[in-house]
Amino acid sequence: MTISVCVCVCVFIVIGEPVSLDWYNPQGERMVPSQRVALHNEGVRSRLTLYNAKIEDAGIYRCQASDAQGHTQEATVVLEIYQKLTFRDVRSPQEFRQGDVAEVVCDVTSSPVPVVSWFYNNMEIIEDTEKFQLLQNNNLQVQRVTKADEGVYRCEARVEARGEIDFRDIILVVNVPPVVSVPQQSFNATADYGESVTFTCRAYGSPEPDVTWHRKGVQLQESERYVMRARGTTLTVRNIQQDDGGSYTCKASNKAGEVEHELFLKVFGEDTFFYWVTNHTIFFSWEGNPVNISCDVMSNPPATMLWRREKLTIPSEGAGNMRVHSAPGRSLLEVTPMSDRDFGRYNCTARNNIGMRFQEFILAQADVPSNPYSVRLSSVAQRMATVTFTKPDSHGGVPISHYLVKYKDISSQNWKDVKSQGTQTIVLLTNLEPNTTYEVRVAAVNGKGQGEFSRTESFQTLPIREPSPPSVQGQRGVGKAYRLGLVKHDDGGMPILEYIVKYKTQWMTKLVPGVNDFVLLQPLQWNTQYEVEITARNVKGLSEPTFLKFSMPKKPDITDSLFSGLGLGALVGLGLAGLLLLLVLVDVSCFFLRQCGLLMCITRKLCSKKTATSGKSKELEEGKAHWKKGIGAEIIFIQKLLVNFKNNYKETSSDSLN
Repeated sequence: MTISVCVCVCVFIVIGEPVSLDWYNPQGERMVPSQRVALHNEGVRSRLTLYNAKIEDAGIYRCQASDAQGHTQEATVVLEIYQKLTFRDVRSPQEFRQGDVAEVVCDVTSSPVPVVSWFYNNMEIIEDTEKFQLLQNNNLQVQRVTKADEGVYRCEARVEARGEIDFRDIILVVNVPPVVSVPQQSFNATADYGESVTFTCRAYGSPEPDVTWHRKGVQLQESERYVMRARGTTLTVRNIQQDDGGSYTCKASNKAGEVEHELFLKVFGEDTFFYWVTNHTIFFSWEGNPVNISCDVMSNPPATMLWRREKLTIPSEGAGNMRVHSAPGRSLLEVTPMSDRDFGRYNCTARNNIGMRFQEFILAQADVPSNPYSVRLSSVAQRMATVTFTKPDSHGGVPISHYLVKYKDISSQNWKDVKSQGTQTIVLLTNLEPNTTYEVRVAAVNGKGQGEFSRTESFQTLPIREPSPPSVQGQRGVGKAYRLGLVKHDDGGMPILEYIVKYKTQWMTKLVPGVNDFVLLQPLQWNTQYEVEITARNVKGLSEPTFLKFSMPKKPDITDSLFSGLGLGALVGLGLAGLLLLLVLVDVSCFFLRQCGLLMCITRKLCSKKTATSGKSKELEEGKAHWKKGIGAEIIFIQKLLVNFKNNYKETSSDSLN
């Protein structure tokens, strides 16, 4: 802001006339007359005039006088220029995208610096909140701006020193990116029948989005074939041709962004107006078992369907052992065969105003599966064997549910049955007799029933023999013990009666029942290496031995053993007992030395005061003596208790280690 004229006068008191009177600006430069600067010297008086003074002209001006002898005098003039409140390029409205952090700009200046306040809905925004924040540059920041934040915001500036006030109203506008809603995604039409298809694409946003339609990257324009209504939200394609099929893109855009959505048009030719959904045309069943024959078709216009059997139309409500269930694009014929004449060909006919198509289905009589083959025996042992085989070539029209394996002792007439797990072609036979010849055969089973058996195969289980060498896992025990884990192994066809365990430095023998799964060797010697030989025995004899070596650690320190042998509960109990004893000793000492503590409180309540001050002193001295005597006795008692505990623990620990 500018003011009209600023005049500075400088008067000097000198002897004689000065030779020169000069003015210097705040930057120290000598001033010369110009269009904005006028200098007038009248004897000892000089006047500086600034026209159209600016804020930048403020500062300290220096006036200097010089005489003929070269003497100089100076005077200074301080020029202050005050600026009126000025709003600079304050825009309204100011627009922001929904969800962004909006900074509403209010650029105002004055001299001195103005105080800026913000108002919204006639209320002053006094301090920072989760929604509003007052910035150092006098702008207003709005967090995560939404449509609810729209409105008029007032930026008010004040200069209190001179009572000046001014304001600007700023409209805040929130733009919302477009969102598209499509009621129907895809459409069907038939070419060359004069059909029309209308696509709908509803767009929402602020400002209201502009909707355009595109096909193969090119924007569609209004024409006889393309009709757009409701501000472009609907597109009608008239007189559908074969090449009109494909995708159509709806684009919605506004200041906040752009979004697009694809819609699809499928065009059928005269020869492709029907489309059979499935090629499954053969179904299997048997007498008394219902079966569903499904006829699925896509057509435009929608087709009606009916069923025929040997030129006879099956009514929609069904007849006899047949039922018809209809749905859009599907007709389901439920047939329950009662005799051989119910099997055969069924015809599904679909018809609309363009033409007619039919599809033939065959209901075949299901059979039991054919026989499995390539029966093999593997992993034959004394009491078990594994049967593998190849699935049948035909499942009879109905999926196989499981396989039946029959086996028997060759000398017996009674077959035993084992079912497979689902359709697995491997079965495990268990609980067999050793050294026995068996026969085995396999049949497949489906919903119709059991099929024929495979060729009978023979196999012989292994004779009873000695067990295989035991499997052993070593594990460190507690104290002077070592644990050997016995892993289940081949028992030779008979239960393990016992394990013979030999170990040394000097050989020692230990017998362990065969049902055990571990052996505990004890007592052993510290810091010693041992060799172990383990043999399994059944009624047939002894297995080959299994050998193992292990080393015992060094003997542990007795102090470590003392505390490591105690459980966590015992350690906590000892700690609490020691703490309780300490508290009792402190309370007794306080009773005799300072007449305080829990014991003193109990004594005062139970006993009355009978003695005077002198008597109390005597009693106090006696108490000290008794206390010292009692404390000594208690300490001796505790020491004896700890010694006895330590000796008892040594004896117990020694017994367990030996």
